[in-house]
Amino acid sequence: MPAPAVVHHGTRRRRAAYARVFWAGGELAVTLGVVLLLLVVHQLWWTNREAQHNAQRKVQALEREWGSPSSTGDVNGAEGAGSSDGSGAAGGSGGRGTPNSAGARGADTGAGNGARSGPRWSQAYAILTIPRLSLRVPVAEGVSKPNVLNKGYVGHYKGTQQPGQAGNFALAGHRNTHGEPFRYINRLKRGDTITVETKTALYTYVVDKALPQTSARDSGVIRSVPRSTERPSYGYSEPGYYITLTTCTPEYTSKYRMAVWGKLRSMRPR
Repeated sequence: MPAPAVVHHGTRRRRAAYARVFWAGGELAVTLGVVLLLLVVHQLWWTNREAQHNAQRKVQALEREWGSPSSTGDVNGAEGAGSSDGSGAAGGSGGRGTPNSAGARGADTGAGNGARSGPRWSQAYAILTIPRLSLRVPVAEGVSKPNVLNKGYVGHYKGTQQPGQAGNFALAGHRNTHGEPFRYINRLKRGDTITVETKTALYTYVVDKALPQTSARDSGVIRSVPRSTERPSYGYSEPGYYITLTTCTPEYTSKYRMAVWGKLRSMRPR
C-alpha cells in the first residue's frame, strides 16, 4: 500500500497566498471594468443627452427673444425666396458677383442687432438648420470646447465672415459626444439646404462640395475663398458667399478633419 502524500504547511500557505492574489486581481479587474464602462456611458450617452437638451433650450430661448419662432417647415418655405424679389445674392448661387443693395443691407454683422462689433465671445446668436439631418442647433461665437462645442452648440470660427457676408461663414461642431450635431454631415449631398437664422434675417445656403478628409492643420478650408492647402483639388478659386461645416473624422477620433461647403442662395429679412 503506497504511503500517503505529505503536504507541508509552507505549501498550504503559498497556495492560499496565490489564491488571495488571484482573487484580488480578479476583483480589481472587475472594478476597473465597471469604472471604464461608466466612463463610456457618461461620455457617449450622458454628455449627448445633456448637451442636446441644453442646445434645444437655447434654440427656444433665441426664438422667444426674436419674437417670431420659425419651424423647420418655415425654413424650408424660405428656400424659394431667391434674388427675384431683390433680397438674395446676385445669381442666387453664392458664386461670383456682389449682392444687390437689399442683400448688402441684410447681411448680418454677427451680433443679431446690427452692432458692428460682432457677437460676444461664446454668445449664441444664430440658429443653424439642416433638414436632411433633422438638425436645429444654436450657433455661438468661437470654437472653445468648454464654452461652446461641449454645450452642444455649433461654433463660428472667429475671423471668418458672418451669415450673408461675402466670403466664408465657417462653423465647427462635434461629431461624437456632447450633442454631436455634426455626426452625420458626411450624409449631406449636393443640393441639400442649410439655413442660418438670426435676429434680422434668414439665409439659405445650398450644399455644393465636400472634402472627406484632410489634416487638422488645413486652415485653407475656412479661408475667405475656401480651398484645401493639403488637397488643392478640393475647394474654390473664386470669391463668393460660402458656408463651411467642419468636424473630426473618422468617428471617435480627432486625427483628421472633414468639411462640407455650400453657397448662399437666398436671404429673407425677418
